[in-house]
Amino acid sequence: MAVRRHELSDAEWSRIKPLLGSRSGPPSKRGDRDFINAVIWRVKTGVQWRDLPERFGHWKTVYNRFHRWAQAGRWEAIFSNRPANDVP
Repeated sequence: MAVRRHELSDAEWSRIKPLLGSRSGPPSKRGDRDFINAVIWRVKTGVQWRDLPERFGHWKTVYNRFHRWAQAGRWEAIFSNRPANDVP
């Protein structure tokens, strides 16, 4: 699989996936990996949420999910288990 510059490699994903646990609620149209790639793309490019490319889904949906994960502490769980220089 070709990896875009701002996306998780298979090795990075294999380290993050176990930290996510099982999902509750209705399934999302886009998986966790695509969602995390969208957040990484936004952080690395510095664009506003509204400027997120369509390939990641509707910006508001991605933003809402980002906010839910932040409120639930999921980002801390992900990044506290990764070396500081290992951020994609």
